[in-house]
Parts: sequence; structure tokens; C-alpha cells
Amino acid sequence: MNGDDVEPSTPADGPGPATGRILVLAGGLSHERDVSLRSGRRVAEALRDHGLAVDERDVDAALLPALVADPPACVLPMLHGETGEDGAIREVLELLDVPYVGSRPSACRTAFDKPVAKAVVARAGIHTPASVCLPHEAFRELGATAVMQLIVERLGLPLMVKPARSGSALGCSVVRDAADLPSAMVGAFAYGAVALLEQFVEGDEVAVPVIDDGSGPRALPVVSIQPDGGVYDYTARYTAGSTEFIVPSRLPDEVTAECARVALAAHEALGLRDVSRSDLIVDASGTVWFLEVNVAPGFTETSTVPLSVQAEGVELGALVSSLVDAAVTRGGSNGDARGSAD
Repeated sequence: MNGDDVEPSTPADGPGPATGRILVLAGGLSHERDVSLRSGRRVAEALRDHGLAVDERDVDAALLPALVADPPACVLPMLHGETGEDGAIREVLELLDVPYVGSRPSACRTAFDKPVAKAVVARAGIHTPASVCLPHEAFRELGATAVMQLIVERLGLPLMVKPARSGSALGCSVVRDAADLPSAMVGAFAYGAVALLEQFVEGDEVAVPVIDDGSGPRALPVVSIQPDGGVYDYTARYTAGSTEFIVPSRLPDEVTAECARVALAAHEALGLRDVSRSDLIVDASGTVWFLEVNVAPGFTETSTVPLSVQAEGVELGALVSSLVDAAVTRGGSNGDARGSAD
């Protein structure tokens, strides 16, 4: 899909925005391009099935002229990775006064930077694993062996090593032996100049989407994640059959309620809007730990948000249409004066 290869619109003869068409942005040049295309395609099809007029477009040099010449009623960014989640494309949409679904640019920047997001939610009283965040230069200038030894002494093992700014678990690995730490660092630095090393919390991994269609944020059903290999990495996320998803979760009711509370608290503490997905770990004592949040969660066939939507008993097209309606209601300025605090 490119700027000149746009899916034809279908008549908007069903419920949803009263005028115009929806533009789904997918693709881009991040490492998660393929996932983005799959997410965008599925959301576009769900909206068309709901009776709405939808175009699909990649992010390239043809995008801005197209938006200026024929502004859509609303843009739905389904872009994953840095270019889709760091707020940049949303800054441009605000410059054009085009309504869009999703969080404001500054909130995206905060959420996408994992160490910053962890600090914000920790101030809100949410548990998050102890961690260290260092750039590649620190290891090179101070001596990688000495720095890694200090990290292991302070945080212990096992460790989760990940890029500070990345998605889809790219560059992430669990280190149970100190001898494996150097290769894990190389893997993380392949996707960014800054690495986050945090204590690995053993427990049940869950995902909790938060949706706000204008009536206030609410948590959707908790999804328990059980990857065959024990680690929910890129392969486990996007290869059919590699992970068992249980939704609604079989966790005790009080733990499920706490997962929902934590996801909502993180969504609000970070100033997010419309949709987010928090990734959490429940340890053996029932404590819920915040790992990270995603402002542009996947909507592929193996993604957790559509599974949670289905468990809620709502059609995917209807739910996304409600988010579009909320964005259109906010208007081209997205409900905020330019330059105001997010």
C-alpha cells in the first residue's frame, strides 16, 4: 500500500460520522510496518462492515497534499513503532486541523518512552519493576563489563532487557544468566540508542485495553497471555497458535478488578485519550505490576485488544466507530487550543 494505492471508499449508509469518510493510516517505515498494515487492514474492514466510508493510506510524501486537497472527516492512525507512537503524525494532523482518534502528541511522547512512563505511573502509586535506563554511550565510555556488573549487583537476576523506545517486544529478552547479558544488550541497542533493564517479575502476563468514546474511560475485559515459549516476544505476539489467550481472564475477581484499576490509573496518569492498552504482570502474591502502555495497540488477528472487545460482546466496527464519533465531535482542533497543555 502506498500513497497512490488507496482502497476505494464504500458508501457511508450506516451509523457513524454523519459526513465524509474515515482515513486509516497504516504502514510507515518502522520495524513494525507489517504489523501496522495488518492492523490497519482489519480496522478498515471492520468499519466498512459497519457501513462506513473508509480509505486506507500509507505515510509518505503524497499524504500531506492529499489531506490538504481532500480532508477526511477523521483520521485513524494505526501506525506502530516510533513514527506512529511518538506523537509526530498527530502533531501534523493538529497543524492541519484534522480530527483524529487517539492521544494528544505530548501524551504519546510520554507513554512511548518506557522509562518516563514508568516514572509517571510510579508517582501515581502504581507498582512497576525496579529498573536502570542507560544509553549505548554509557557502556562504551565507562566499560560495558563494569556497568553490567553493577546492574546485576543492584537489580539481581533475572532481568528483562528492552529498548527504551520500541514496541511489539522487538529487541526484548529475558536474562537469567549474567553471561547472556552482553548479547541481550546488543539486541536491545539494535532497536534504539537507549536500553531499559528492569527486574523480571515472574507471574501471569495480562493485557488490559482502556476505551473512552466520550462517556469516560473504561477498562475492557482482562486478557491473560500464555506464550508457548514462556516469553511473549514478537513471534509469540504475531504467529497464530504461538500463544494462548484467555479472555475473560481466569484470575480471581479481586485481582481482575485490580488489573482494571491499574490500567485505568495508568491511562489517566499519562493523560491518554480514546484508546490504550496496558501490559501488566500479576505475581504469585496477587500484586499487579505495570510494565508499559501502548497508545496505538495492535488490531491484528492475534492482538489482544480485538479479543477483549469480542469478550465485551461488542462488534469491533461498532467500537471503533464510536471512537471516530468522539473524535469528530471534538472537531479539527481536537477539542484543545493549540499550544495548551495536554
